[in-house]
Amino acid sequence: MVLIEKTLFLLSKFFIFVERIKDMNIQARKLDLIEEFLRISDEEIISKIESLIREEKKVSYERNLKPMSMSEFYDMIDQAKRESDSGQVISHEELKKKIKTWK
Repeated sequence: MVLIEKTLFLLSKFFIFVERIKDMNIQARKLDLIEEFLRISDEEIISKIESLIREEKKVSYERNLKPMSMSEFYDMIDQAKRESDSGQVISHEELKKKIKTWK
């Protein structure tokens, strides 16, 4: 029994070590990528990289979206009605004025 416990303990330590190495490898790859990026002088390549990053972030975000249940949907409607009834709203014109001050 002690041998099994020691083996499990060592395996857990090994997996932690492997995860740290993977993490380090990712960090090293990021640094290599940054160094390579800094060497780029072609504006078109930089624009393509920026577009790729934006698109991948969007895809990743959309992949993680979860649909709400009908109950959650109705709860949100009820909350909006309560806020409206208590005057916690502003007009469309007021909102447009506020947005202009954000710049």
